[in-house]
Amino acid sequence: MLAALVVMAGGLWAFMGPGEKYFDIAKNLDIFATLFKEVNAYYVDEVEPRKLINHGIEGMLESLDPYTDYIPEEDLESFSILTTGQYAGIGALIGVVNKKTVITETYTGFPAQRGGLQVGDEFISVDGQTVQGRPTAEVSALLKGQPQTDVTVEVKRFGKSENIKLKLKREKIKISNIVYQTVLPGQVGYLKLDDFTPGAGKEVEEAVVKLKAAGAKSLIIDLRDNPGGLLHEAVNIANLFLPKGVEVVSTRGKLEEWNKSYKTLNAPLDTELPLVMLTSRGTASAAEIVAGSLQDYDRAVLVGDRTFGKGLVQTTRPLTYNAQLKVTTAKYYIPSGRCVQALDYQHRQEDGEASTIPDSLRRAFRTKAGRTVYDGAGLEPEIKIESDLLGAAVTELAYSGYVFDYATRYVHTHPAPASLVGFKLSDEEYGKFVRWLQEQKFTYTTPLEKRAQELSEAAKRERFYPDLEASLKEINKRIEQSHQTSWTKFKPEVSALLEQQIAFHYKLHAGQAEVSLQADKELKAALDLLNNSQQYRKLLAPR
Repeated sequence: MLAALVVMAGGLWAFMGPGEKYFDIAKNLDIFATLFKEVNAYYVDEVEPRKLINHGIEGMLESLDPYTDYIPEEDLESFSILTTGQYAGIGALIGVVNKKTVITETYTGFPAQRGGLQVGDEFISVDGQTVQGRPTAEVSALLKGQPQTDVTVEVKRFGKSENIKLKLKREKIKISNIVYQTVLPGQVGYLKLDDFTPGAGKEVEEAVVKLKAAGAKSLIIDLRDNPGGLLHEAVNIANLFLPKGVEVVSTRGKLEEWNKSYKTLNAPLDTELPLVMLTSRGTASAAEIVAGSLQDYDRAVLVGDRTFGKGLVQTTRPLTYNAQLKVTTAKYYIPSGRCVQALDYQHRQEDGEASTIPDSLRRAFRTKAGRTVYDGAGLEPEIKIESDLLGAAVTELAYSGYVFDYATRYVHTHPAPASLVGFKLSDEEYGKFVRWLQEQKFTYTTPLEKRAQELSEAAKRERFYPDLEASLKEINKRIEQSHQTSWTKFKPEVSALLEQQIAFHYKLHAGQAEVSLQADKELKAALDLLNNSQQYRKLLAPR
């Protein structure tokens, strides 16, 4: 039962220097083992050894950073899919929406889509086993299997009186890293890169070649909300736009073997094409390596919001019983010499939260052309456009599943338009949605309401409530009034959510892009910049 912990500690043993640390490790492992034996033997209720040990492991790793994880044998398949983007199944993403297990995306060209399954279809059974109410992990496991084996699915579709049964043949699924590409007005190529799984570099190369063949004279790579992935794929993508033989990133760790330099190995695809990278607070890890290296070589202009700031490198280490440890082994540094890591997990605040590096302590570095850039807080774009702050009504609605549900209803009662460019919900349709939402009894709580409640409770504790009662009731009355007008106040934001989700139901990522790119502030800023060559050159000019 203690095997995983012992092996993990054994791996760490190699990192120790002074002899007293060997004794410290042995002493604490012995304490842990005897403590566990005593708890198991004498605790008043029965304990589950595996569960107890897992809690111990999780607690130990939680004190390090959120990227160091213990992966038991039963979770290896899910971890492999996450890192490789490959598995054998029907090619559909599933999730729970308002207590229903539904298809949230079908992958183009794979069995689910070819067989006619649609976004919003609710799973009833898989191979005769009822799956309603079961966790998505269990449903997903039933759908996966060996390639070329059959699986029968039964789904419920909105507007259909009878369930739909389909027999599908599982295939090896490879999820694409690029979800959308097109040539925009002004001969600007655009591609949305969502992941860095194996083959990402090749996919980007092929996309750029196609976009240039279609007339693109400049390029926008959208890295917003890209969480990163494989480091070598980041190097491959940077290599497309940088000369052969230059450093893209280096790593430095406790052990000499983790100190490595990664350089471009091949001739570039294009070193002159004007290039803009779109970034957001969700741009992280390998995506930051690509954007940061191109920024450091003055090869691209970054447009959008500051990136997440993940400068830590993880390596997978084998444990006994087919378990694995994903452990942070190094920090990465982009060509200017800076590390983008924003959070300090070693020196935590009193509440246990990781500390941030104050702006006053961030160090200045220079790009190849001499422009000043800083470490310690992600990447700062040349053209900064902060994300809009949404009210609690919009935020909670977005995560509630009601937008998804209404989009499902809409697409089954409205034929798909020939083109989604310019697609807008009418005022009448928006009104229908608001009335439907009220019928569903959707509620939300704003931070203001929580503060008002806390204020009332504090006033009662301090015996000031009689003096403040009238004012507090007036505040609560105004808050209630704001609830009644929220769907009018936030109509543009809610309409945009609905339009994008409806478009996704119709045509997946392509449909969503056709709708969302029309009102995309970051994209508009990028297009304006690429259509102004003088301003583009000025932003990248030597200082």
